[in-house]
Amino acid sequence: MSATRRQILSRTGASVAGIAFAGAFSELFAGSAAASGGAGYGPLVADPAGLLDLPAGFRYKVLSRQGDPLRSGEGLVPSNHDGMGAFAGRRGRVHLVRNHENRVTGKIGVPTVEGLTYDPAAKGGCTALELDGRNNVLGERVAIAGTAVNCAGGPTPWGTWLTCEETEDRAGTNGYTKDHGFIFEVDGADPHRTGAVPLTAMGRFQHEAIAIDPHSGIVYETEDAFEKPFGLFYRFLPHKPLGGHGSLRAGGALEAMRVPGVPDLSVIQETGASFDGVEWVPVPDPQAAETPIRLQDFGPKGITHAQKLEGCYWGGRAVYFVSSFARAKDGSAGTHFGQVWKYEPHRRRLTLVVVFGPSTDIQLPGESPDNICLAPSGGLMVCEDGDGAQHVYGLSRKGEVYAVARGAQNIGTPDAPEWGEFAGVTFSPDGQTMYVNCYTPGTTFAVTGPWC
Repeated sequence: MSATRRQILSRTGASVAGIAFAGAFSELFAGSAAASGGAGYGPLVADPAGLLDLPAGFRYKVLSRQGDPLRSGEGLVPSNHDGMGAFAGRRGRVHLVRNHENRVTGKIGVPTVEGLTYDPAAKGGCTALELDGRNNVLGERVAIAGTAVNCAGGPTPWGTWLTCEETEDRAGTNGYTKDHGFIFEVDGADPHRTGAVPLTAMGRFQHEAIAIDPHSGIVYETEDAFEKPFGLFYRFLPHKPLGGHGSLRAGGALEAMRVPGVPDLSVIQETGASFDGVEWVPVPDPQAAETPIRLQDFGPKGITHAQKLEGCYWGGRAVYFVSSFARAKDGSAGTHFGQVWKYEPHRRRLTLVVVFGPSTDIQLPGESPDNICLAPSGGLMVCEDGDGAQHVYGLSRKGEVYAVARGAQNIGTPDAPEWGEFAGVTFSPDGQTMYVNCYTPGTTFAVTGPWC
């Protein structure tokens, strides 16, 4: 029953791939607007400018590139563009909040701004773009600075962005003056409204992404741990659920998921496999003052780990999360090139929706699913993070995977260098524009066309 992402049906050379997977794909689209009908939008057309290949009828606009001046005059556009959210503004405007996954070695750090800086020694953070209805950039500014390794995150129901630090470095490590490994709330329209306050009760660990249950206000969190012991899947029970701006500062309880009899999710290889009676165990020390959370004592029954827990989103009555890959050579109990899991809180049930099988052909597209989002049309968009050409893929309810975008591979050409992974895929509130980042060199695109 496991699927391989190398079952490729090529059309027009290698310009587009339709990959048929086994598995309960329809479950991935719970709560989306409509069913995605066909297998994509046709072959990708080479971009004469050598930046971004798209299907016929689609076009892109470069909104921002690293090293360009910020329109606010605060400094330069930082490097390492990662997770991103799009929020409705006044008069049809859109506010994009964009992560910068800068470590201390980051090429261009987020400029420090008074009132928006957590740790002046850290180079990560977020920038915010304000766009009009035609995706013209009206403003670009620092939204939070002095954070570290801002990888992904997720939107709140009240229109802010939760940016996640994917690190556990303490004060005194790598020159940092404060502890890191937290979540911060960011208001793209008015960053000073949220400031630079760590949401400490949500845990200190290698955060990746979050998703909020719009009914209960529970926040689900993934931990991207590459080395053993691997990360955990968490839920945060806020004292003020769905309370709006700043409500998460009131604290709450952090718990980790335990699947009875399953210490490592990678061992499950059959799509549709379900586990009832999922347990949530209180985290002994959410601040990880002495011991990382994944190493803490969760009792004689232990806790459930998984390698590379990354993308996370809410759909229908369930939360979905991604294990980007697992490798036995790293210590995982099993090997795969990606899993998508669904947890249904009302049933306390965990289900493996899709599993991608191992392959040795790293040149063909489809490596390691990372950032993920539901498209307004009913499709699922997945950013690729692997070897070779990098793509944004769309998935249909029928289990067909099709290329939506491909980064140029013009190695050595100054105006179109080799592209890194895609990240931060998200859609405008009206569903007419897909925004996506290229991680390096950091670039933000707006893609328009016949989305359907």
